[in-house]
Amino acid sequence: MLIESTSVIPCEGWEGLNLIAPLLHAIQDEKYANPTPIQAQAIPKIIEGRDILASAQTGTGKTAAFALPILQRLANNPVPSRRKSPRALILTPTRELAVQISDSFRVYGRYLKLNHTTIFGGASPMLQIRSLSKGTDILVATPGRLLDLFEQGHISMDRVEMFVLDEADQMLDRGFLPDIKKIYATIPNRPQGLLFSATLPKEILELTQKFLKDPIKIAVSPPSSTVENIDQRILYVDRENKSALLHSLLENEALHRVLVFARTKHGANNLAKELTKKRIFTEAIHGNKSQAARMAALKKFKSGKVRVLVATDVASRGLDVDSISHVINFELPKEPESYVHRIGRTARAGAKGSAISFCDAGERPYLKRIERTINRSVPVDTSHPFHSISVANKRVSGDGGDARKDGYRSKSGPSSRFSKAKSRRPIQGRSHTAGGPKPAGAGMQRRRARTAR
Repeated sequence: MLIESTSVIPCEGWEGLNLIAPLLHAIQDEKYANPTPIQAQAIPKIIEGRDILASAQTGTGKTAAFALPILQRLANNPVPSRRKSPRALILTPTRELAVQISDSFRVYGRYLKLNHTTIFGGASPMLQIRSLSKGTDILVATPGRLLDLFEQGHISMDRVEMFVLDEADQMLDRGFLPDIKKIYATIPNRPQGLLFSATLPKEILELTQKFLKDPIKIAVSPPSSTVENIDQRILYVDRENKSALLHSLLENEALHRVLVFARTKHGANNLAKELTKKRIFTEAIHGNKSQAARMAALKKFKSGKVRVLVATDVASRGLDVDSISHVINFELPKEPESYVHRIGRTARAGAKGSAISFCDAGERPYLKRIERTINRSVPVDTSHPFHSISVANKRVSGDGGDARKDGYRSKSGPSSRFSKAKSRRPIQGRSHTAGGPKPAGAGMQRRRARTAR
């Protein structure tokens, strides 16, 4: 896995990227020893003014790969900040990711006199308008709220010289493509374009022809590959036993910081309530929660006040929490790429982690698509008390009914025993380039866009 190192910094690697002294000082403060591969490849080219098309997942250090050269370019060409007129525009699909990107600009730009503003749905527009009116150099935004404020005359695009699309494939999946095209059309002069995406479906490649000019292509990690430090396991279970299985796993204190994924907002709320009643303190985050409630839940999770965070896929990308020991897929996602992004919340910064996925009879087709995407079978743990032989042996279209093709292991074979919390050798997965998520239907696109605003 490509990671940001957090060991003590000698800094000669960073100095080789021709970064200015205030940025090197900020990097030293954060104790990042050397640039990651995407930073080493992207930063010099961005400083040269080249457009970038980068295939990179979260956890590779990609935010710094565009934040540092943006800060350098603006600092080297100082002009007075102007109200509601940013010079750099970063579009991101979720509120959480917008906040984290904004934090990165604050950290790396602490020794520079540059202003940044963050706007997203679910928060007071008046506070965001007030911030824009004070003058801004860098604007981080979700597409829905940005278009709203632009149409109301609170944002001008006439000075944008750097344009970033982060998590472009998730933008596509959430139906933001029309909004992005509208936003780009408001920029009068062609900006330097930077596009980052975990996967590169054909729709994204078509998008690059409009936004990017002769881009440098960087691929630091194969799209849809799974992190090598993650110990992945499938637990076959009847649907009615899933809650009991989750509770039994969480009785083991080795699962000390756990992110649980549910498929629906209602399901996430119910799980959080059930676990809290059993004195396993839990919070839930999803699209129906206000931004303040979501940030409060994340703060409790990060600080350790709550041990378990239950989330929908709103948190599968951009959620950066240190030391998540386990990701549990209470329900498997329908889109296999979501599985990759979900489990990528653990085993960050070189640590090891575990991804435990429950699979009931109706989810066997989802598992099959996940294994096809990651190009390997996920080992099955039969040691838990709710193992379902009927689910394990269920015939799935195209697999000939052979459970071994789905990574099934008999009880006589090796299996992971979470109750003993043994350390295990990481699973070495082969890389596989997926075709990427398909665009949602028009109705779903509109609903997703409204939710993210």
